[in-house]
Amino acid sequence: MGRAGVSVERLVTAAAEMADEVGFENVTLSALARGFGVKDASLYSHVRNLKELRTRLALFAGGEMIDRIAAAVAGRAGKDALAAFAGAYREYAHRHPGRYAATQIRIDQTLVADSPAMRRTAGITYGMLRAYGLDEPDLTDAVRLLRSTFHGYCALEATGGFGAPRDVDASWDKAVDALHTALTHWPREER
Repeated sequence: MGRAGVSVERLVTAAAEMADEVGFENVTLSALARGFGVKDASLYSHVRNLKELRTRLALFAGGEMIDRIAAAVAGRAGKDALAAFAGAYREYAHRHPGRYAATQIRIDQTLVADSPAMRRTAGITYGMLRAYGLDEPDLTDAVRLLRSTFHGYCALEATGGFGAPRDVDASWDKAVDALHTALTHWPREER
């Protein structure tokens, strides 16, 4: 990368690429500055600190991920939408491990509320779950179930945590089937 043209957008894109290459936890302002051929201090005119950069990266990656999920679930409902959602989630985690790791950090809720990507994520996820007849607070509980199942599976898979000879794709499909069953027979919150 050349010295000219450093911007917040280019910085975040470079951070995303770096995260996929060396891991999210290894993204630093110093390494990015070297890549741009500038001194570390010059990046502080674009981001306040590493935390801000990582937050921007998380929002960027979250936007990419939900775009892929939205394309996968478009025109689908019920189990078909759930399977498409799950598949796109898992594929993003596989293809972009550093970016995916960024999507798992805790972000200040005021930034989440102001993020079009995060609002879109909520809209698509909740929309898919409403096809199962869920309303609040059951929607929030169901989102937490899906996220913890998908993330747990992807995290274990990424570290080689599944040692049994059973094919991991077959187990994934079974997990999605089980989630569909759980959502179909959801224990409704008494009002």
